[in-house]
Amino acid sequence: MAGGAVVSGARATGPKLSKRQEIFAFCLVTSLFFAWGLSYGLLDVLNKKAQEAFKVTRLMSTMLQVAYFGAYIVYSVPASMFASRFGYKAGILMGLALYSIGAIAFWPSAHYAKYYGFVISSFVIACGLATLETMANSYIAVLGSPERAAFRLNLAQSSNGVGAFIGPLIASKTFFTGANAHSLKAVQYTYLAVACFGAALAVLFFFAKLPEISEASIEEDQDASGVVDERPLWRRKHTVFGFISQFFYVTTASFIVNYMADGKLGYSSAKGAEMLMWMQITFMLARIVSTPLLRFFNPAIILSIYGLICTVFSLVAALTDGKAGLAALFLVFFGEAVIYPTTFTLATSNLGKYSKRGAGLLVMGVGGGAAFPPMQGALADAKGTTLSYVIPFAGFSITVAYGIGMFFYTRRIERQKADAALFAQGPATLAHPSDSELEKTESADKGEVDQIERVRA
Repeated sequence: MAGGAVVSGARATGPKLSKRQEIFAFCLVTSLFFAWGLSYGLLDVLNKKAQEAFKVTRLMSTMLQVAYFGAYIVYSVPASMFASRFGYKAGILMGLALYSIGAIAFWPSAHYAKYYGFVISSFVIACGLATLETMANSYIAVLGSPERAAFRLNLAQSSNGVGAFIGPLIASKTFFTGANAHSLKAVQYTYLAVACFGAALAVLFFFAKLPEISEASIEEDQDASGVVDERPLWRRKHTVFGFISQFFYVTTASFIVNYMADGKLGYSSAKGAEMLMWMQITFMLARIVSTPLLRFFNPAIILSIYGLICTVFSLVAALTDGKAGLAALFLVFFGEAVIYPTTFTLATSNLGKYSKRGAGLLVMGVGGGAAFPPMQGALADAKGTTLSYVIPFAGFSITVAYGIGMFFYTRRIERQKADAALFAQGPATLAHPSDSELEKTESADKGEVDQIERVRA
């Protein structure tokens, strides 16, 4: 089944753009995914750096994740409301401002060696990223044909994978080496560079010519499709369960460095951060390789298969150790490649005028990252890092269930649209057979009568 099962229910409006301007708009919005990946890649290594610099437990170090992902719970819906009122471009500028402010705040936090300063800085950065993800995910989904929304979003999020491996690469070469192994200076300068990057993007977006997504155009598209759904957002089961699936879609990277340092591998923190970089490269390549599949297969099928890969190999990582566990984690990163963007496009499909609010709800689902790392950290402190990977196993199981459910949902939506298209051809087409069909029927009836007469004779 083709990937056309997913329809965003919205399209970009505003000034007509040339092909070159459309490509520029796509590339510019795609850069936001790179910013997200860079920040998240640094966060995973910062977790281990905080354990060493501030002498905190693994559970306590997850305050960085709680602050980071908690911002998605707090700020995603307000960000979507802001976009509905002031537009996507204004929302992107606000998100980049918060991103840069949060990054620059790491400088005084590192200078005065205040762990809670790190936590607050992570929260502010994530407020910016929650805004950017709400804007960028929706924007990419409608910046082109709705039938290719899942393909387009996965393509754009490939740059997320690039940022996600550059982050650990930078951290592995600076956070734990030389004089920086016992200081926070590298953290200061790294996040200063991140702040400058965010400010540069803000300037580009300020002067860029971008189409807007209006509520009126969304409603027009919904009416044109022939399937009008007036139910409120909270009654759209595919969106609500998409939020739940996104919430349970837990990341495995928070304790990767610990996993490789605590078990049979016995890697140093620098070596562990380098291995995380290679896992992020695997993630990026898997997304590039897997994205074309969404052009030919129902995204719900792809989601189920990749979710199953993550589920199985998270359990393998939890029950084994050494090189077998390491190989399993590489496969988990491979499986994670398409889960987030595919879940997003499935859950925000067919929302009509609720598209922006639905996007905010789905981005808020990322807040699950505030709940599961502390659970994994507590289990890691009590039973060891290896066994703690049963937590991701449980979370990925929900992804598989959602993918299976969405397969049947997309099939039903396709049937409804096919029926609506047939009805749109006119009642006469449905109610009155053609002349040739009448002739065939009359001929068949005459033949049946002749047969009855012969039997009687």
